Amino acid sequence: MLNTFLLSLAVALWGCGGSDDNDETQPVTVSITVSQESISASADGGTYTINVSTTGKEWGAYADQDFISLETKNTVAQAGTLTVRVPANPTTSTRTGAVTVMSGVARKTISITQEAAAQAAYYAPEGYSLVWHDEFDGNYGYAPNENGVPRTELNPNDWTHEVKSSDWVNHELQNYVDHKTPDGKLVTELRDGKLHITALKENGKIYSGRVYAKVKEGWKYGYIEASIKLPKGKGTWPAFWMMPVNFRSWPADGEIDIMEEVGYHPNYVSSSLHANAHVHSNNTQVTHEMKCPGAEGEFHTYAMLWTHDNITTYVDGEVQLSYSNRGLGRDDWPYDDPFYIIFNLAWGGDWGGAQGVDESALPATMAVDYIRVFQKK
Repeated sequence: MLNTFLLSLAVALWGCGGSDDNDETQPVTVSITVSQESISASADGGTYTINVSTTGKEWGAYADQDFISLETKNTVAQAGTLTVRVPANPTTSTRTGAVTVMSGVARKTISITQEAAAQAAYYAPEGYSLVWHDEFDGNYGYAPNENGVPRTELNPNDWTHEVKSSDWVNHELQNYVDHKTPDGKLVTELRDGKLHITALKENGKIYSGRVYAKVKEGWKYGYIEASIKLPKGKGTWPAFWMMPVNFRSWPADGEIDIMEEVGYHPNYVSSSLHANAHVHSNNTQVTHEMKCPGAEGEFHTYAMLWTHDNITTYVDGEVQLSYSNRGLGRDDWPYDDPFYIIFNLAWGGDWGGAQGVDESALPATMAVDYIRVFQKK
């Protein structure tokens, strides 16, 4: 009977000791389970919903490539959904990426492979390749909004807002601001995969946006194309143009206007080149205007092919203006330096307001679907 009692006590003590050891030495391990660990997307792209579960308290996700966008639901629970969107592949190369799901220190990777397009989704002259672009979908791979939602602001690594008061140039009436007005209304916004630049009236003042791409480095030569929908209304003056990175004086350093339009002359778009030897102030400017039916309210492509020998601009693939380097020196050809891209929507001014303005047209919005820069390989 004594032996039985001692054996029972030993078992009890052993059991208690083993339980204490487990509590002190065994860490809590977080595990993640996903309903799909790989995505094989067609060239046309697609949307994929993945169920996520974790033994942790919450979870999140991020993508390692700009072309992948994410939407998450129920991230502060142990079960939720992850929606992965892969847009159409605009290139003739297969592209890959990955989405990482996080919970505590645990990680789960979802690999993504997308087929190449049979033919490039965008036009470029033979021998040119894409070197920079913005599709304005907000997926820049840096600090997305909460839950991985794409941002609504331009990528600050690529774009710079101009901030200037009215009457800064050309007697224009708008005040250029960084992203939004003093009362918080947006003058530049990424929405529905497009850049929206809006001119609006607030507290008796007109506000609008003017943005620069790669203002410190720009590009020297190339094929540059944008798809743009112009606003309506007398007083609007939208533009897609370029200025020299190393600017010292105008017009000596040049200006390239790929597309301009004024609202009082709707659907007539123009291209111009400015230099000491050709400038509008003495009626020697190099310019050409053509009608583009539906330019106000519909998207059309505006482009430029720029080499050392020639600058040609296009509207929907049709030649607008062509000017060749005549070998007369910098006064006639200051276009061998890097230039940066500008999108802006002015209001009024010497040209935009030449026939007055109609404030009932406000707010007015210029929308840009994409901007793409190609250079020779």
